[in-house]
Amino acid sequence: MSLIGTLTSGVSALRSFTKGLEVIGNNIANVNTIGYKGSRATFADSFSNMLRSSAPSTATTSNTPATQVGTGVKLSGITARYSQGALNTTGVTTDLGISGNGFFRVINPADTQEYVTRAGALRLDDTGYLITPQGYRVQGLTGGTTLAAPATVGDIKLGTPPVGTQLQSITVDRAGNLIEFYSDGSATTTNRVLLQNFADPTALSKAGDNLFTGMLTAGPIGGDALTAANNAPGTNGLGAIESGTLELSNVDLTEEFANMITMQRSFQASSRLVTVSDSVLEDIVNLKR
Repeated sequence: MSLIGTLTSGVSALRSFTKGLEVIGNNIANVNTIGYKGSRATFADSFSNMLRSSAPSTATTSNTPATQVGTGVKLSGITARYSQGALNTTGVTTDLGISGNGFFRVINPADTQEYVTRAGALRLDDTGYLITPQGYRVQGLTGGTTLAAPATVGDIKLGTPPVGTQLQSITVDRAGNLIEFYSDGSATTTNRVLLQNFADPTALSKAGDNLFTGMLTAGPIGGDALTAANNAPGTNGLGAIESGTLELSNVDLTEEFANMITMQRSFQASSRLVTVSDSVLEDIVNLKR
């Protein structure tokens, strides 16, 4: 029975450490992915067989400890690490990095599915919408004019220039305000990028393309509608917008390579355990010879 248990423990370790290597490999593969958040695999011991239960002490005997034999290891979880990645200067106005907490909230115009992302490699399309590389529209306050600040929550879109003028350039300040500059020298704040924060970002699910989803099965992601009071950059614990920068991956290659070596050696030790168990079983089978 003990030999069978040894094999089971070895196999469970091989299976678990394989997943650990996959997590590390994915982190290393995404070391240059904009806004990527690395993951970490954690392990837990598996069920233990009870050989003898514990017993309390009596007037004439001492207490008896429990005697158990473990049956191996299992993967207890894979969690993303949402630490800040370094901000790299690009000089492109629509490249937006977040210095601090928060996510950009974007929507797929084809099916209205909402996502959040830390990847701020954005651009203005031919109709004036601020979009991700996949064409998802960034959400915030829009509709600002020379007479009123942007107040409508929705897709961020460039405004209409004053009659007789042309749009010359745009800037985005640290508070997320998108300011348009026109050929007559005037300027108007037409939009404001808003950020979404989460009490527990680890509840998000990676959806690919640097996007996150999850939280709730229905309704907006996170369950809360965007408002200027709650989602303005630089307030309520949210970070500031840094225009002309991109947040790099938070993967530390030095740490990942060290973890890979440890995981690889653990895998080798587990495979050795299976090999030794097989050798002992072979000796037992051959005892009658």
